[in-house]
Amino acid sequence: MAERLLLLRRGLDRSVIYLPVVLMALLALGTYWLARNAPAPLQPEVQREVQHEPDYFMRRFAVKTFDGGGQLKSEVFGTEARHYPDTDTLEIDRARIRAVSPAGVVTTATADRALTNADGSEVQLIGNAVVVREAAAGRDGQLQPRLEFRGEFLHAFLDTERVRSHKPVTLTRGADRFTADSLDYDNLDRQVQLQGRVRGMLMPRQGAR
Repeated sequence: MAERLLLLRRGLDRSVIYLPVVLMALLALGTYWLARNAPAPLQPEVQREVQHEPDYFMRRFAVKTFDGGGQLKSEVFGTEARHYPDTDTLEIDRARIRAVSPAGVVTTATADRALTNADGSEVQLIGNAVVVREAAAGRDGQLQPRLEFRGEFLHAFLDTERVRSHKPVTLTRGADRFTADSLDYDNLDRQVQLQGRVRGMLMPRQGAR
């Protein structure tokens, strides 16, 4: 009996000697397990560079805008449109635009492709571009004849009734017709600047001798 107790005591002594080693091993294993299973630290969000890519599409659509009084300001039609959020512009295929100025003057614009700003007041027309301002009374009450602009590129400012182009354009005012390499037309100030090779054909007014 005494011999058994002696052997047991020696076994316990040996266990006490190796206990710190065992505890260190368990601690190391626990630390390893925690490292493997702990959630990954949150990475700082990388700010993406804004790219010129459309965020939505429209097909065979019609968009209308109104002024503060509820009056129709513009209508935009097209076979397909793509909106670009970085510039807040709308690119339209087979575009047809109708705008009504605060004075009630109606202007229409058509082109193979158009690029408009958010409210449709500024339009870049590309390919077979045509802008027509219908005959209307001016600020002095006199009737202004119908205006028509044609070219491969026209930049129309519908609210201010202005049309620009850095490419060849044809301007028809009533029965008169002009061609030029570039144009800057301001209807409100009744001023037109034709540059480059300018040619004109003025028709006699009715009643003139």
